[in-house]
Amino acid sequence: MALLSSTPKADGFRMPGEFEPQSRVWMIWPQRPDVWRDGAQPGQQAFVDVATAIQKFTPVTMLTAADQLENARAQLPEPVQVLEMPSNDSWMRDSGPSFVKNGSGELRVVDWQFNAYGGLEEGLYEPWDDDDRIPERVSDYLKLDRYRAPITCEGGAIHVDGQGTLMTTRDCLLNPNRNPNMSLGEIEQALSDYLNLEKIIWLDCPMEEETDGHVDQLVAFVRPGEVMLTWTDDQKNDYYDIVHEAFEVLSNTKDARGRKLHIHKLYLPEPMFLTADEAAGLEQEGVMFPREAGMPIADCYINYLITNNGIIVPTFDQPAADNLALSTISEVFPRHKVVGVSSREIGIGGGLIHCITQQQPA
Repeated sequence: MALLSSTPKADGFRMPGEFEPQSRVWMIWPQRPDVWRDGAQPGQQAFVDVATAIQKFTPVTMLTAADQLENARAQLPEPVQVLEMPSNDSWMRDSGPSFVKNGSGELRVVDWQFNAYGGLEEGLYEPWDDDDRIPERVSDYLKLDRYRAPITCEGGAIHVDGQGTLMTTRDCLLNPNRNPNMSLGEIEQALSDYLNLEKIIWLDCPMEEETDGHVDQLVAFVRPGEVMLTWTDDQKNDYYDIVHEAFEVLSNTKDARGRKLHIHKLYLPEPMFLTADEAAGLEQEGVMFPREAGMPIADCYINYLITNNGIIVPTFDQPAADNLALSTISEVFPRHKVVGVSSREIGIGGGLIHCITQQQPA
């Protein structure tokens, strides 16, 4: 299909909110031994659990390398489509396409530039050429026209309300390891042109080392005019200042349509750390981002996936915290079925459920 020289905004396309109807969710089968311990077997089981949960609400396509095709097919439930497509890792949210849609329902693909979270000096791995080509290959498979954006950006760095508002973080998109030759104004213009925006809300999230502070670890749109914010009342928690500052920004900001944002608080679990046994199961020699015993594991509930009538939520074998999170999300989404999926293994790899999925609008 065609590589377009125009922009989605000029052509009347917008990125829908995650809460809008979806036709499919895309994932990538994990196999890197430096990211997924013990030959990736525990990570693969976690991906199976996530795909199985999503499949009850929305069809799932799992991309996999040729040498993992039979293994993935054998482990995944039959309704899940397994499609051969090369990749360098398995973060479909970040390396995959963002989909945009016009008023008559036509879909196109936004193909962000991808550099594995920082390039040769600060990135998590190399090479990343197959990851960078996933949007092009997905658009070719779906026979959709594609826009190649002039900006390095990951899907986990952005959250949109589908009505002209975007939330993102300075720590990621303004980081010199992403777009060193672009000014704030140029970055805002690119986001506006390729997602069809009128308002960008900038937040700070300096905690998350691997992705340089993706917004999907901090806050998410529930629906237009409403957001869910990671939260803690514990002043000793490393996230305390971050979430309280974000609350102040969001409380004093209106969206693109002039609405004051309603904020729901989603409490964090107890912090988790990589054990010596888990670290020993990783092949660390020569990797760009070694994972060592004692380092933090991704551990927030906000990294859930909204998909049609379901919400797929990471849980962490912490009954009190898990139950509170699931209850909170159920109250905010009364028409959805909220499903928790044990996600420590995904957290060991550096992300959670939102990070390993990418929704395709209906």
